[in-house]
Amino acid sequence: MIVLGIDPGSRKTGYGVIAGARGSFSVLGCGLVRPAASGTLHERIGELCAGLDEVIGRMKPDAVALETAFVGRNVRSALILGQVRGAVLATVIRHGLPVREYAPREIKLAVTGSGSARKEQVSAMLSRLLNLEEQPKPLDVTDALGIAYCDLARGASLFGHGGMTGRGKSRSKGWAAFVDEHPELVA
Repeated sequence: MIVLGIDPGSRKTGYGVIAGARGSFSVLGCGLVRPAASGTLHERIGELCAGLDEVIGRMKPDAVALETAFVGRNVRSALILGQVRGAVLATVIRHGLPVREYAPREIKLAVTGSGSARKEQVSAMLSRLLNLEEQPKPLDVTDALGIAYCDLARGASLFGHGGMTGRGKSRSKGWAAFVDEHPELVA
């Protein structure tokens, strides 16, 4: 099963593609779709959709996973993110791919064993879980890989439903084992 994780943004969108089969995961690719900064929002959204078309065509995922929308205090930013997410969803659906969404806390829990882990902790744990030589950067890419990992770890893509371990439970050794091995990252 190949899952494309997407962390949507109007200036840069992170993507991470992970292949998984019963607890064995490998990164097939990751990066950023970065529309021209000088364009209007509509032009950037168009470039983002074209970039995602290219990624989907090249990586041929079986499913797509997204983080649920986060609404902060800035209404304008929330509206822009809503437009970007709508374009991302339309692009994915046009390719006939199933889409699943996960809350940020659920992603952190699946990766680290703690729903309140910091982004740096998620990045370090992903490097370990996915046998990466270095931590993925920038954080948009880390987030996208975490989203794809969460989908596979929860079993949604492997079994075509909401998860094989149930909501809020992690199959990995998780945060406690990571803390034992890397106490310098948890201070």
